[in-house]
Amino acid sequence: MPTFQNFDSFRLEVRSRDHNPPHFHIVGPDHHALVNIQTLQVMEGTLTRKMLAEAVTWAAENTDALMNEWRRLNERD
Repeated sequence: MPTFQNFDSFRLEVRSRDHNPPHFHIVGPDHHALVNIQTLQVMEGTLTRKMLAEAVTWAAENTDALMNEWRRLNERD
């Protein structure tokens, strides 16, 4: 899967042909969660508070880039 951002213990992915609403995946060795790009709320999955805080802080500063990547990978005719 395409990694959008790497962190020390996990990565953030925006995947192609993914379902709505626009979201990103947080993937770590023992965790996987989906986070809504617009609300930054966990849609499903589990992860540590530290992982969530780090990912959400980064995502809040990069929302436009995440949405642009989501649209690029998930445009539907």
